[in-house]
Amino acid sequence: MQQAPHPYVGMWVTEDGRIRHHLLPDGRYDEARGKRQSAYQGRYWVTGNHIDYVDDTGFTADGDFVDGVLYHAGMILRRED
Repeated sequence: MQQAPHPYVGMWVTEDGRIRHHLLPDGRYDEARGKRQSAYQGRYWVTGNHIDYVDDTGFTADGDFVDGVLYHAGMILRRED
């Protein structure tokens, strides 16, 4: 499913740098955890300021963008410059 471009494409990182979500423009994401690159991969879609994730194993999660911050599963991620 093709989605319209949104302003949230890019890298989102926790303050300690341990969790990194790379939101790709094609609706896929790649999540790194610690030293483990590509720990989780899957697809996502954004509706307004809400994001839904489905990883390649079928696990689902979601989050919300508020004032330039991604709140996801109890984590706070900020866009990496």
